[in-house]
Amino acid sequence: MIYQFVLGLAIAVLVLPQVINFRLAVVYYPFLGFHLVSSLVHTYPGGLAGLILLLLRVSVGGLFLIHGYPKVLHLKRWADSINTPVFLCFISAWTMLGGGFFLILGFLTLLATLPILASMLFAILLHLIQGKPFVATDPYLIPEDQYKGPLGKAEPPSWEKAFMYCVLLIAIAVLGPGAYSIDAAIFGR
Repeated sequence: MIYQFVLGLAIAVLVLPQVINFRLAVVYYPFLGFHLVSSLVHTYPGGLAGLILLLLRVSVGGLFLIHGYPKVLHLKRWADSINTPVFLCFISAWTMLGGGFFLILGFLTLLATLPILASMLFAILLHLIQGKPFVATDPYLIPEDQYKGPLGKAEPPSWEKAFMYCVLLIAIAVLGPGAYSIDAAIFGR
């Protein structure tokens, strides 16, 4: 009984003032407001810059839809192929699928990019643990029959693609979705 009192007192003394200070900081420092679910900056450029951000966002979102959909459908096979627990693959696949959809719409853009970014960083970690190179050898320079996938000669595995996705996702997270997005309609006032 006494530990509950001490815990409650500690929460009241230590945590509550921090919550109040954050609420006040949001009032005094608007850059800490709710637009943070959209991007790290609170500007939504239009014109050519907005069109470029739209192209970037829709392209990356579409690619993650393409990557996430088969992983959702064949979750167990994918988990077995990369030797990762099914629940982590479940989270990653649905993050790619849902995050890709949200990126295309430009809705909650920062919240859409961060989980996908975490998934891509995990992919890089898996490649590094397996000793795969950053850039794979050109498949046409590899001796015949040394690397062949089920559909014939293909690109050997590397972590170059996951790295490039990380760079693109960081750009979207920092620059934001642009004026042609749902976030701009909601938060761009």
